[in-house]
Amino acid sequence: MAQLRQRWPEVRIVLRADSGFCREELMAWCEANTVDYAFGLARNQRLQRILGAQMHQAQRMHQSSGKPARVFTEFQYQTKKSWSRARRVVAKAEYLDKGENPRFVVTSLTPEQWSPQDLYEKFYCARGEMENRIKEQMSLFADRLSTDEMKGNQLRLYFSALAYTLMEALRRLGLKGTEWAQAQVDTIRLKLFKIGAIVRISVRRILLQLSSTYPWKDLFAQAFHALRC
Repeated sequence: MAQLRQRWPEVRIVLRADSGFCREELMAWCEANTVDYAFGLARNQRLQRILGAQMHQAQRMHQSSGKPARVFTEFQYQTKKSWSRARRVVAKAEYLDKGENPRFVVTSLTPEQWSPQDLYEKFYCARGEMENRIKEQMSLFADRLSTDEMKGNQLRLYFSALAYTLMEALRRLGLKGTEWAQAQVDTIRLKLFKIGAIVRISVRRILLQLSSTYPWKDLFAQAFHALRC
């Protein structure tokens, strides 16, 4: 964090994580170092009692519409022993066909910055999408950290991150508007890159000859023309 502050002194830093990181030591450190946070908060009976009125409202909405219902609220909360101070908690009272589904997030972000619903749906839940992108990179060898030195593993991660950046650009620019515009990178790698071809090299050109039975040749051509300068 000190290195980030040194390089970008004016940047705002927000730490977003699941309930495994919701600990007094980390929250207190963030508050002391001007770092905002939004952590999942594990449910307990006390929190569920606080959310009781909103959950009852969500249940009535579900019974009326037959669809999942959500009601959001916020309150100040402090544990009996582990927390040093009261903190803002955003709560989602959700009622589904299978029953109650409450969720809680503790945060240093203010209501003026984020309303309860926006903080949960637009900010906190975006963490899951970030995790999907991390998992996606695993298909580009980011999980093969098998060298005996940290520097070697770090270099492999750098290469994997660079490969993912290129694949994401291909998906965003070359495959825009196609059926692969939202495809996983391993799908693109398998169907667009790992294909058989005859390569003919002459003085003036390099010629790639793909099989006439290649099922995605139109998509390949479309991506090729989209990326040509």
